[in-house]
Amino acid sequence: MNISLILQLPFTREGGWQQLRRERPPLNALILRVVLPLSLLPPVMLHYAIYRHGDALLSGLADRPWAIIAPALFTAELLTFVVMSWLIHGVANAHRLRLSYRDAFFLAAMVPLPLWFSSLTLFVPDMVFIVCGVLLAMMLSCGLVYHGLQALAEREDDDVMVMSATYTVMAFGLMAWGILLALVWAL
Repeated sequence: MNISLILQLPFTREGGWQQLRRERPPLNALILRVVLPLSLLPPVMLHYAIYRHGDALLSGLADRPWAIIAPALFTAELLTFVVMSWLIHGVANAHRLRLSYRDAFFLAAMVPLPLWFSSLTLFVPDMVFIVCGVLLAMMLSCGLVYHGLQALAEREDDDVMVMSATYTVMAFGLMAWGILLALVWAL
């Protein structure tokens, strides 16, 4: 798959989604090649930013036990992937969108891609830049949920149900993200 098709995923249910549906990798390969390596990106970038920028981002941030927080964050991200897969499947089916568990796991692996890559904003010691990067990533993730459900779920031609399922998934996703941040802050 080429990069232009991947960049279309948050914006349309055609193109990239149809090719991904045909060429979908097995779940083991998806976890080993996408979920595990990219789940490492936020803890590594957070660790980098703390030691590189110190308290330039937020005062007192460098004094936290990052040797404990980073692995805890990685573990929580992997657990969130599993929970979000189950949640996407349940929400889609509750909204009369027939989605297989395999498609739910696939979508749960695709949706956090922008969020994982938004951690690269931590190279820049500017909180406004970082927050803008995360907000953009959230919008792209929302587009991935919406268009992914449109493309992967068997449904009646009712986009209201797809929108409703998207809102529910994103609400739970934001709660999970908030819990992850609370975990980072509490440790």
